[in-house]
Amino acid sequence: MASPNLGEIITTTLRNRTGKAADSVSKNNALLNRLLEKGRVDTADGGRTIVQEIEYQENGTFKRYAGYDLLNIAPSDVLTAAEYDWKQAVAAISISGLEQMQNSGKEVMIKLLAARIKNAQKTLRNNIALDCYSDGTADGGKQIGGLAAAVPTAPTSGVYGGINRASWTFWQNQAFNGTVNGGVATSATNVQSYMNQLWYKTTRGADHPDLIVADNTMYGFYHSSLQSIQRITSDKMAQAGFTSLKYMNADVVLDGGFGGGAPSSTMYFLNTDYIYLRPHSQRNFVEIGGERVNPNQDALVKLLGWMGNMTTSNMFLQGVLT
Repeated sequence: MASPNLGEIITTTLRNRTGKAADSVSKNNALLNRLLEKGRVDTADGGRTIVQEIEYQENGTFKRYAGYDLLNIAPSDVLTAAEYDWKQAVAAISISGLEQMQNSGKEVMIKLLAARIKNAQKTLRNNIALDCYSDGTADGGKQIGGLAAAVPTAPTSGVYGGINRASWTFWQNQAFNGTVNGGVATSATNVQSYMNQLWYKTTRGADHPDLIVADNTMYGFYHSSLQSIQRITSDKMAQAGFTSLKYMNADVVLDGGFGGGAPSSTMYFLNTDYIYLRPHSQRNFVEIGGERVNPNQDALVKLLGWMGNMTTSNMFLQGVLT
């Protein structure tokens, strides 16, 4: 006979795998791997939106003085905040009454459910990882606002995090297009020159990009440009399973390949000190609710869900090369 404690079996199997899913998502995406490594996966506890604080200008009271000169003690407005909507995603694990009967016995049932849970978790985390490159418009705007939204190729227009880029220059990222800004389409011959120019724009003293992610085309250009000299690779990224090279002090990572999410002919220069993945503390690859039994169907369903968004607190130190 089928196990009489099917709900308990599903719940136990899910809980045994939940902790692994939240961490494993980072292994699918170089950006998420870096955010996890640097402690930039920051859970949020709730609220109408996800609020990300921004330090958008220096303190205006700085003054050089001598002796009894009057000092400027006026309040200085240096902080604001961007707001990001919560985005939700779910995958369902189901088992029919027929399958319950065909897979009698607790151990057999656990193997079947474990396989389906593993697949659901993989599906959920793969799509969350891919969405981190998105513009957030899929499914009627229910998608995470990824790099295409955060670091667009047209940085002087559009609203991101509730802030109008056209009105606030501090919220505009850097962008370099080979044909428009360099005069010639990007290739293996000129890619290093173009990367140099974008690097200068995204560097502020010791503050500079630490991660460069590229699709097959742009990674190939950079790789080919290094063929005549010794290539320098990143041991840290290689140990995490990513194909990578080095540029200045940054890791250059291929996130194209099969199933890669990087947009075609695009290379992102990212300062991950200012990028965050903000999952809800109670909805981070976990079971949602209890068992769901459709009254007119012989089947049992469990839901595995995620809720959050990707946020940014500094735009002008991020860049995109196309």
